[in-house]
Parts: sequence; C-alpha cells; structure tokens
Amino acid sequence: MNKKAVQAMQEFLEALGVDLKAAGMEKTPERVAGMYEYLFNGINAGTNEVWGELFKVENEGIVAVRDIPFYSMCEHHLVPFFGRVSIAYKPHEGFIAGFSKFTRMVEIISHRPQLQERMTEEVATAVEQGLKADGVLVIVEAQQLCMTMRGDMAHGTKTITSSCRGLFKDDSQSYHQAWSMLGRDNNE
Repeated sequence: MNKKAVQAMQEFLEALGVDLKAAGMEKTPERVAGMYEYLFNGINAGTNEVWGELFKVENEGIVAVRDIPFYSMCEHHLVPFFGRVSIAYKPHEGFIAGFSKFTRMVEIISHRPQLQERMTEEVATAVEQGLKADGVLVIVEAQQLCMTMRGDMAHGTKTITSSCRGLFKDDSQSYHQAWSMLGRDNNE
C-alpha cells in the first residue's frame, strides 16, 4: 500500500470535514488509496508488450472487435467515465493478434487519468503501431459521470469519439466497410 497516498487521502477527507473515526470510515483512506492505485495502474504501463506473438492468416479482410467494456477516470474531475471501445483494423500482410490482446490493451490505456478523445487516439495508435495495421478505425462510446453528477446533470447522455488511420482514412470503400462492421451507419 502506498503510504503517501493513504496519508494524502486521510488529509483530503479530513479537510472536507469527513469524520474518519465514525463507524465504517476508519479504513476509508486505505481503501480509497488502494482503489486509485488499481484504477491508475496503466500510468507507467506500455501496450507494446501486450500483443505478444502475431499470427499469419490467409484472410485479406478487415478484422473487428466490438464492444470492449472499459472504465476510466476523467482527468478534469477524477470521476469515472465508462463505456465500450470498438476497433476495426486491416491486418498488414495477414498478421493478426489474439482477440484477448485488445481487451488488455484497452484496459491499460483506460487505467490512466484520461480524456475520452485522447483515449480514442491512444487506442488507435496502439493498434496501428503494435500490429503495423494497414488501417485502423476506433470508436469509443461512453457516459461521462462529470456530466451526470454535477452541472447540467445530463442523465443518459453518451459521447462518441472516433479515430481513423491509414487505409480507412484514404479509401472510402474500406472506410464504409469498417464503419459498417462496427455497427455504425455508413453515413456517420
């Protein structure tokens, strides 16, 4: 356990007037520090080693991995945002990665103080560089609790961000096929 984080959380809660001697609150600084240690375990972790061995296949088509669940912490207010990441990529010379590698990569990137827009770009970069993919399309759909817990309290509002790279950016037919595979209308 990070003693500095525990101490800081104790001081923070006390500064807000929270009674840490009340029943059930005695261990709250330790629990919160441990939780944030887990939520931010992607800060110093890279994604390159996630991919492991790539596999050669004869299929020349696009590969899609849809609806990878994630949660992250908004760097502006340190409250959660959560949703799903969908990825389409065109393998370079037929080299693909195991599907579980995508969920691990998304977990690493989302376990940092984040902005949804940056996270979308970081996922696209990880796929593009890690797989040397000829094309990448990433769509992130999320609910931002900073929008629903404060301010306008826009309950149910979702934000959608995308990043398009390589072949999908340059070739309209491939672009539309990738969007379609990710369950999106070709006109979006």
